[in-house]
Amino acid sequence: MHSHHDEQRKGNQKGLVIAATITTIILILEFVGGLITNSLALLSDSGHMLSDVSSLLLSLFAMWLAARPPSSSKTFGYHRFEIIAAFINGITLFVIAGLIMIEAYKRLLEPQTVASGTMMTIALIGLIANVLSAVALLRQGDVKDNLNMRSAYLHIIGDALGSIGAIVAGILMYYYNWYVADPIISVVVAIIILRGAWRVIKQSVHILMEGTPEHIDPIRIRKLLESIDGVLDIHDLRVWTITSGVHSFTCHLLIESEGNSQTILNVASSIISKEYSFQFSAIQIEISSDTCRYR
Repeated sequence: MHSHHDEQRKGNQKGLVIAATITTIILILEFVGGLITNSLALLSDSGHMLSDVSSLLLSLFAMWLAARPPSSSKTFGYHRFEIIAAFINGITLFVIAGLIMIEAYKRLLEPQTVASGTMMTIALIGLIANVLSAVALLRQGDVKDNLNMRSAYLHIIGDALGSIGAIVAGILMYYYNWYVADPIISVVVAIIILRGAWRVIKQSVHILMEGTPEHIDPIRIRKLLESIDGVLDIHDLRVWTITSGVHSFTCHLLIESEGNSQTILNVASSIISKEYSFQFSAIQIEISSDTCRYR
């Protein structure tokens, strides 16, 4: 399990390095292009890319830190920093989307001329780069189950949408001189970015609050353990996530005084390990001094 986890981490890191390199190059291109063409769509997309580079580097740092061994002061290790990084990435997406909307509102009131031909060319280059970065993250990394990787992936997808928006706006302005299209499409892209950002923030806060993983039902676990002969009661049952894909479980089993505690513990541990893949688990046995009230 650990070897697979290490292999997945290396793939995640490789995907992030490739995506960060591509994104940095296009960031510079779109920023300069936005200034030359006076395009808010390009400038907003370059601003989003700046956050992407930061988020990708933050994600890389989080993975490096998470790989460090546990210490006496951090007994669970540094895995949780990946969730903190995902939360920060989600917040930055919110901030950038808000800034785009503010600038778009100003341009809706006073539409500005945009060099649409040059804008479309640069946006197309940006789109190609975004697709390459997204493919690198999809092939090398785990964007489905790793929240840190998913937040970085959403930054890249947001960039791709921004590039598509800039191309569409460029077409409308080039053929119809409809310069209001630039801020309108920027707002549409910002709203899409907000939707993805909200999901990342919601999930990261859930993990930081030690919420129960979505795919694990504590009620089912309780019923499985209650079915063991000799178990009278279950309390302090806790299921939570350390980081993406790393879950923990603890509980106390109250058993009959004449019950064999080691046998019951072995059965309970076997059930949990068979049904679930907890990286950290602890079951404490408590022997009842008065079994009559539980019968």
